[in-house]
Amino acid sequence: MPIAKVDGVEVEFEPGMNVLQVCELAGKEIPRFCYHERLSIAGNCRMCLVEVKPGPPKPQASCALPAAENMEIFTDTPMVKKARHGVMEFLLINHPLDCPICDQGGECDLQDQAMGYGRDDSRYAENKRAVEEKYMGPLIKTVMTRCIQCTRCVRFITEVAGVPDIGLISRGEDVEITTYLDKAVASELSANVIDLCPVGALTSKPYAFNARPWELKKTESVDVMDALGSAIRVDARGPAVLRVLPRTNEAVNEEWISDKTRYAVDGLSRQRLDRPFIRESGKLRPATWAEALEVVSATIRVTQPDRIGVIAGDLQDAESMKAAKDLFGGLGVKSLDCRQDGMVLGGGQRESWLLNSSIQGLEDADYILLVGSNPRLEAPVLNARLRKRWLAGALKVGVIGEAVDLTYAYEHLGAGPASLAGLTKSKSDFVKGLKDAKNPAIIVGAGALTRADSAAVLNAAAGVAKTFGMTWNVLHTAAARVGGLDLGFVPGEGGKSAAELVAKGGADLLFLMGADEIDLSKTSAFVVYMGTHGDAGAHRADVILPSAAYTEKNGLYVNTEGRVQMGLRAVFPKGDAREDWAILRALSERLGATLPYDTLDQLRAKLFADHPTFGRIDYVPETAAAVDFAALGKKGDLSDTPLASAVKSFYLNNPIARASTTMAECASLASGAAAKIAAE
Repeated sequence: MPIAKVDGVEVEFEPGMNVLQVCELAGKEIPRFCYHERLSIAGNCRMCLVEVKPGPPKPQASCALPAAENMEIFTDTPMVKKARHGVMEFLLINHPLDCPICDQGGECDLQDQAMGYGRDDSRYAENKRAVEEKYMGPLIKTVMTRCIQCTRCVRFITEVAGVPDIGLISRGEDVEITTYLDKAVASELSANVIDLCPVGALTSKPYAFNARPWELKKTESVDVMDALGSAIRVDARGPAVLRVLPRTNEAVNEEWISDKTRYAVDGLSRQRLDRPFIRESGKLRPATWAEALEVVSATIRVTQPDRIGVIAGDLQDAESMKAAKDLFGGLGVKSLDCRQDGMVLGGGQRESWLLNSSIQGLEDADYILLVGSNPRLEAPVLNARLRKRWLAGALKVGVIGEAVDLTYAYEHLGAGPASLAGLTKSKSDFVKGLKDAKNPAIIVGAGALTRADSAAVLNAAAGVAKTFGMTWNVLHTAAARVGGLDLGFVPGEGGKSAAELVAKGGADLLFLMGADEIDLSKTSAFVVYMGTHGDAGAHRADVILPSAAYTEKNGLYVNTEGRVQMGLRAVFPKGDAREDWAILRALSERLGATLPYDTLDQLRAKLFADHPTFGRIDYVPETAAAVDFAALGKKGDLSDTPLASAVKSFYLNNPIARASTTMAECASLASGAAAKIAAE
């Protein structure tokens, strides 16, 4: 490896690194505004100046200068210090004195670097320039007079998000960042520009003027808005969650999160269930926990086990599903299901329902076939990874399903499952290349697995994967799905599926665990709803047991690649709401079938003992296990109905998002019509 000297210290570096990266290897802090590790190099802020020998006798931008063998780099010479003082002075010529009222205060790179690398005075007394504000949608607040033209936002939206809605116009003193036609940024990742902006030009519109960073309690957790399990930080003040920010996790979300992950949090404080309710004479009335649990236990006692059904929703933690399985399984109930959408997978080999390539491993794929999946809506951060691989020229994508904008080019191989069955005989360029691919993968979406002919579609997809030697991957849309399947939260022998339970005469008692995405209009069963929001399940319920949201409890979630992750409590549950497992533990005592654990740690110990995969926190096998393709689905007739994504409305696909006014506004912009929130 080549060697360079940084302030007299020899440093080994990898070929292709720039001078700034070499300085960081040596432990030297180099100030910067425009440079970002995940974006292309712009070299336009000039804050990262260093002195280099051999080279011209002037400071050079370290971000845009390739490092070379035997190069000598100086980061703290008088020339470098004077140059940085000058650059900072120029940056502050037009920057307004907004720090007391700027939302970036306390988290501002310009503040920090002005203190560390700037002069203690300014020689300029001229009037500062002013720039008109720009409209970027309901999520991004702009104060463009503060902008220092680092172009991070432009490069992110263009390169990572793949939606070139932000750009730079004019020249010199008149240069401005704008959305050209004053339209909202049409990306599911748009708000990441807020984190990237090194000043207060782009800030969070829903969070504006709410809090200062030092007022907030910061809790590291995981996201449940999709099945990716992005690493997040939950910032709360008192009982309220005020914002969600991304944490860096190279294996999952890098440092991005979707707009829904970031902004659905206002739904955590709206339309909440904060006390038990019992329906009497057609109306719900507030009740005590003792009353509600007595009604539920009495109804369970007089109902035959084969007439009881338990359905787990998409946001459930593994501990609550384990407690429910232990309780109702002990009562002889066999109709338990975590697949309220009717997914055909479950009960077989674990690898059959995992994203076996792993999220990070998909960056090594050279050919990917998407079947009934739109990753831009189902997992926007994963879609950004696929785009990154495609931009490098190393990925070819084929799609069977909807012809939608994925932000990268692909070959559309057909809309319906018949195209899947005839793929081996296709003469398309994608299939020709697939035959010689080194690391091909197939990604089957939930949209292909929740149809009437899903078993046949699954069998056809498995046949294609086996023929071309493709790694088998399933992209789920529900955060609780893989955990539920790993637990075996599926109907036992003689048990009924979720769809059968909600059919007319399917059950006499339904216990819903946050299950709001299933049609309850045909069932006449007694419905017990244990959940967080006044959504569809609560509207139909005969008894409501208020539970804790994902920010209000410690819980385990398993993402689509099988990675077990731990969510931590940021605030306490609202009102009289309780954690799900604790509600089930109290119910078991009233039923005379007390569960054998009194604390969450005891519950987890039993969970790990019964299902060892849950004990491997943050672990994904480096090598994907072989999948038994013959056991996937069964042969049958394939419908002509086109394959479609399971996510119909990206911003409104769970109870928390539907309670969010911000998500309702985003949905109305996306659809062009006024979006209804849950209460309507």
